[in-house]
Amino acid sequence: MSVTPTRSRRVRPLALLALVLAMATAMLGGRASAGSSAAAAGTLPCDLYASGGTPCVAAHSTTRALYSAYNGRLYQVKRASDGATRDIGVLSAGGYADAAAQDSFCAGTSCLITVIQDQSGRGNHLTQAPPGGFSGPAAGGYDNLAEASAAPVTVGGHKAYGVFIAPGTGYRDNNTNGIATADQPEGMYAILDGSHYNGGCCFDYGNAETNSLDTGNGHMETIYFGNSKSWGYGTGNGPWIMADLENGLFSGANRGYNANDPSVSHRFLTAVVKGGPNQWAIRGGNAQSGGLSTYYSGPRPNVSGYNPMHKEGAIILGIGGDNSNSSAGTFYEGVMTSGYPSDATENAVQANINAAGYATSATAGGLTAGSRVSLRATTSCCTTQYLRHNSADSNASIAAVSSSSASADKAAATWIVRAGLGDASCVSFESADKPGQYLRHYDFRLRIAGDDGSALFRPDATFCPQASHNGQGVSLRSANYPSDFVRHYNQDAYIASHGGSHTWDNTALWADDTSWAVASPWA
Repeated sequence: MSVTPTRSRRVRPLALLALVLAMATAMLGGRASAGSSAAAAGTLPCDLYASGGTPCVAAHSTTRALYSAYNGRLYQVKRASDGATRDIGVLSAGGYADAAAQDSFCAGTSCLITVIQDQSGRGNHLTQAPPGGFSGPAAGGYDNLAEASAAPVTVGGHKAYGVFIAPGTGYRDNNTNGIATADQPEGMYAILDGSHYNGGCCFDYGNAETNSLDTGNGHMETIYFGNSKSWGYGTGNGPWIMADLENGLFSGANRGYNANDPSVSHRFLTAVVKGGPNQWAIRGGNAQSGGLSTYYSGPRPNVSGYNPMHKEGAIILGIGGDNSNSSAGTFYEGVMTSGYPSDATENAVQANINAAGYATSATAGGLTAGSRVSLRATTSCCTTQYLRHNSADSNASIAAVSSSSASADKAAATWIVRAGLGDASCVSFESADKPGQYLRHYDFRLRIAGDDGSALFRPDATFCPQASHNGQGVSLRSANYPSDFVRHYNQDAYIASHGGSHTWDNTALWADDTSWAVASPWA
């Protein structure tokens, strides 16, 4: 059980000390704006860590400022239509993300998150992860970037977006400033979507190797979240908060099973890992309410190579230290500190996280697992046409369907919504008249097929609904090609990017062609 610190009678000196530290840190990092009233608050996570003597050395968030004085950039997006970029900042010093700026900039097209800015002033920005022990699916072996509108939330009543990590997506900084190395103490927390995870390796945030390779036991110290049991696990079926220490996901002192690390299921999850010389801890809690629980606090794992530690000081998000990139998750905010934070400091940070007011946004399109739907085109030419599979072959296309259509045509244009085969936070579409056949892309063309057992089938058959590009219905993003969406083009169906190299990536009518009205099922 965590302990809430008792309130001291020396309120004014403590408040003054916190204020001085927060303002000094802000000025040294070049973050404070002249006359910023928020600078006096001193109650955001990095203000609290500074007042506890363990200042932030990296602070990442796409939803809000993590210092009361911060009035700068949170992240950068890149627009598919023309390659232009836009920095997304806060509405005011110490405030929430300016999501309206993203919505305006990305209207009618798609955007990727290219940079997650470091608010600490140390320049520890996260960018597209390069290849390492594993290569990514993007050009040059890099990992994919996250689609910018894939994880909408509200924070303090304000619209914002998280970082939606699909398998193959990852961010990294191998040249950092001030991050712990060797056996130096550090702390870290992350706010995550507790319902978005998988068993792939490895959805991590924290300290990793600087060469993107596995350099041995103890060369990492990150927060891990997921339900992998390959190296370690806790009680129940997961998911668990664990520590990825390289060549081991640890839930306690022992390799493998540790009974005190529980399965967690909070929609918004606070995950904490901290470590110092022969001491480390895992803590966690509900980011919407309540305190933190300590799942482990004690000596380093009883396995060779982890005491002392050999941390290298790179920062990763959504991947393993060697660029293992088969994981899934959603990140909203997180920090790394210099020094081993006290439980009291973390409890104060958790109270601020509760007060931030994370809440879900309405699900785009209302696509519910188990429901039957038909998907109608919204382009002006084709508003009586629906996505269907062909009778003559397995390809998908659009075709007119009406009450007078043959029953076979109605059935071919009807889909059963399933939880995403490759990502349960997204959806898959099973053919209503061909059970076991799912809509998937293959060489970018959409078709129906049964599960062939290949590593590609499940993500190829998974699509993530989000707000439509033309304001009608939903757009359906490919789970493993973050910039590609389900599109009809010359009556055929593809996954298409906005302005890519293929004919079906043509920019004309792209926003309309990638928007689908969710209609009552024809069969």
